[in-house]
Amino acid sequence: MDYESILKNLVLELRRGILTLSVLSQLRSPRYGYSLLQLLSLQGMEIDQNTLYPLLRRLEQQGLLHSDWSLEQSRPRRYYVLSEAGHRALRQISAEWRNLTATVESLLRNEEGKKDGID
Repeated sequence: MDYESILKNLVLELRRGILTLSVLSQLRSPRYGYSLLQLLSLQGMEIDQNTLYPLLRRLEQQGLLHSDWSLEQSRPRRYYVLSEAGHRALRQISAEWRNLTATVESLLRNEEGKKDGID
């Protein structure tokens, strides 16, 4: 496998969990899929609809989301929102994310310091 393929796979692995946290963080209030795609994109988190919709279905099957169909617009839309378990999971995953990012940032700073001759 060439370097570019390896790097691409590593980035995909890194993004996988981040996408779940990103989606959960935006569903405190009801949103339909396309509006969620747009909101995430506006905030710099690109996600393909072929990734988003299976993720939404999986999170709903896991009990972290509720969904309801709305017929109020010109066409039916399925709205997703966090369930109570989803709110709890978001709080816990967010805390874990903050701890992990602080640790990784520290590790990266320490490694950069070593490269600069600081040991």
